Amino acid sequence: MRASSSTSPAPPASRTLHGLDALNFFLADVRDGLGPYLAIYLIAVRGPTQGWNEATTGLVMTIAGIVGLIAQTPAGALIDGTRHKRAIVIAGAVAVTLSCLSLPWLSNFYAVAATQSIAGIAGAVFPPALAAITLGVVGPKLFAKRIGRNEAFNHGGNALSAAVAGSTAYFFGPIVVFWLMAVLAAFSIGAMLMIPAAAIDDEMASGLEASKDDHGDQPSGLTALLQNKYLMLFALLAAIFHLSNAAMLTSVGQLLTKLSGKDNATSLIAVCIVAAQCVMVPMAIMVGRKADVWGRKPIFLVAFGTLALRGVLYPFSNNPFYLVAVQCLDGIGAGIYGALFPIVVSDLTRGTGRFNVSQGAVATTQGLGAALSATLAGLIIVSAGYAKAFIVLAGIAAVGFVIFLVAMPETRDIMPRRGRTGKTTADSSIRSEA
Repeated sequence: MRASSSTSPAPPASRTLHGLDALNFFLADVRDGLGPYLAIYLIAVRGPTQGWNEATTGLVMTIAGIVGLIAQTPAGALIDGTRHKRAIVIAGAVAVTLSCLSLPWLSNFYAVAATQSIAGIAGAVFPPALAAITLGVVGPKLFAKRIGRNEAFNHGGNALSAAVAGSTAYFFGPIVVFWLMAVLAAFSIGAMLMIPAAAIDDEMASGLEASKDDHGDQPSGLTALLQNKYLMLFALLAAIFHLSNAAMLTSVGQLLTKLSGKDNATSLIAVCIVAAQCVMVPMAIMVGRKADVWGRKPIFLVAFGTLALRGVLYPFSNNPFYLVAVQCLDGIGAGIYGALFPIVVSDLTRGTGRFNVSQGAVATTQGLGAALSATLAGLIIVSAGYAKAFIVLAGIAAVGFVIFLVAMPETRDIMPRRGRTGKTTADSSIRSEA
C-alpha cells in the first residue's frame, strides 16, 4: 500500500494513469451488460413466437435491475473493506461476460432472467470499484478532475463499441454484440493489470481522512445513508433521474425495431448510442474541469432539464433520423450525471471512510428507479403507446428538477467536521454562498 492518506499522496506513475484510462475505456461496454441490446435481441430475434414483447422484456430487465440494486450496497462495503480491488474488477468482468454469452443458448424466461440477474450482481462492483481505485490513486484534491476524465474515456469506449456493433450487426445480425463484449472483457482485464496494487491507497480509496485510529465503529451503508439527510435526498434524486432516464433508450430501440425491422434495429440503436456518447465525452471533461469552479448544483440542474426536454421531444416524430437526433440529448443529461455522481457522494461522505458503501447505498436507490423504469415504460407502451410513455418519463424528470432546485444544497460547500467520538463526519452545515 502507498503512504497513508494522512499524508499527501505521491504523484501516480504515468503507466498507472494510462491503465486507468484504458480500464474506463474498455470496461465501458462490459459494466452495463447488454443494456439496450437485450431488448432488441429478445424482441427482434426471439419475438412474440417465443413469448417476448415489450412487457416481458421490461419485466426481465426489472428483475435483473432489482437483483443488481440489492447487490449495490454490499458491493460498496466490499470495496471499502478489501485490498483486492483489482481481482474483484476482473472477476466481475468475467462473470458479466459469461452471463451474456450464454443467452443465445437460452430461451426460457426464467433462465434469461437468471443470467441477467447474475450479470447485474457482478456489474454492481464496477461503479464503486472504479471510483475507489481512482480516489486511491490520485487523492481527493484531483478526484473531481480525474472522474471527468474517467467518464470521458468511458463514453469514448461506449461510442467505439456501439459503432463496431452497429456496423458489424448489419452483416452478422444482433448476435455480434455478444462476441464484442467478450473481446472488450479481455482488454479490460489487461487494463486492470496495468494498475499496480501498490499504486492504490486503500485508506484513501474509502474516503478516509482521519487517522488510522479512527477506523473503529463503521456504520453500515443503510446507516450511513440514514444519518446524512443530504445523502438521503441525493439518493431520492438519483432514483428519480433513473426512473425517467433508464427506459428512454430501450424504448427508442423498441420503437426503431417496430419502424425499421429487426435487420436495421441494432444498427440504428448503435447510431443512437454513438451519437449520445460522442456528446458525453466533452460533457464529462467539462464537469471534471468546472465542477469545482461553478459548483455541482447548477450543472446537475442542466442534466435534469435536458432529460425532461428529451422526453418531450421524442413524440413529435417517428422518423428514425429525428429519433436519433433527439437521442443526442442523452449525451448532456447522462454525461453530466455520470461524472457528478461520485463527486457529490464524495462531497457528502468526505472524511468518513464510507465513500464506497455510501455510493452503493445511493446506487441502490438509483438502481431501483432504473429497474422500475423499464416495467413502467413497457406497461405504458403496451396500453397507451410510445408517445404517452415518453411524456410520462419527461414529467418524472421535471419533478426531479424542481426537487433539486428547491431542496438540494451546493455540496461543494459541505465541509467535514469532527464528531464527539473524534471521527470525521459529513457536516450538514453549508457555507454561505456569495
